[in-house]
Amino acid sequence: MAVTLSADALSPYRRFSLYNSPYVAHERGCAVDLYPDPGFGPATDGDRSIAPAPVAGEVLDTRTVRAPSKPYAAANDHLVLVDTGEYVARILHVEPSVAAGDTLAIGDEMGRLVRAGFFAPWVDNHVHLEFRGPDANLSRASGSEPLAVGAEIEGLDWDGVGEVVESGATYAVLDAPTHPAPGERFVGIASDEGAVLDGGLVHYAGGGAHGDRDGPISLFGQEVGRATGRDVSWNDLEIMANGAPITGLSLFCARDTFGAKLICPEREFAVGERVRLELRPSDDPVRLG
Repeated sequence: MAVTLSADALSPYRRFSLYNSPYVAHERGCAVDLYPDPGFGPATDGDRSIAPAPVAGEVLDTRTVRAPSKPYAAANDHLVLVDTGEYVARILHVEPSVAAGDTLAIGDEMGRLVRAGFFAPWVDNHVHLEFRGPDANLSRASGSEPLAVGAEIEGLDWDGVGEVVESGATYAVLDAPTHPAPGERFVGIASDEGAVLDGGLVHYAGGGAHGDRDGPISLFGQEVGRATGRDVSWNDLEIMANGAPITGLSLFCARDTFGAKLICPEREFAVGERVRLELRPSDDPVRLG
């Protein structure tokens, strides 16, 4: 039985992804990464470093854990455990300002976001959330319940073409596809079959397609994988941008301004550059996890 992320639980966040990570907790959509909306309520008040609570309940414990060593990341990460009643929420990537015995409501400030060594360099700061039964092992990396999204997600048709509006050392963001009504509902890039895609295509081994279905999943007329329920195993593909390969395409759901995010540490794209993506089978696809 999946644990449902209610619309209230998602309300402090502008973006989420269940599958866009190489870590074991995200397999089968058993964890979600939540990207705070800096305009949500008095807790954030425009401060992008504040972490709002995605759950209500009593804080059971906070722990400091070692993170992989990365030059751009903090040495330590943190785990916050919250008793929500039926389940215990495991929350990562937040340096807590709360302690055992404190009570949280959804949207309350939990602490400050931490850029941990678990992050790839192109990943923005976020709150990681999982749920486990009270008798489960709360320390190990795997063992959390599958998550369901209790909010509307609209699929956006896209032909793979856009103009670069933001460019970093490892990524580029396009102006397409665009959100038809920013702030009103979550949207994501739709497959040719109409399912909203989630995950790292194809730099992570698997992803998801919101809306249970079995069978082939396609994008830009090319089969990208096969779905079993919501889980998708990606085919061996290359993602081509203007005729040359890039690492991948980041797939997520957002309710603020939207645009495709290219993962491209091997290439630079200039703001204003027009980009066309294509997919083609490959004997040597990029796989980061």
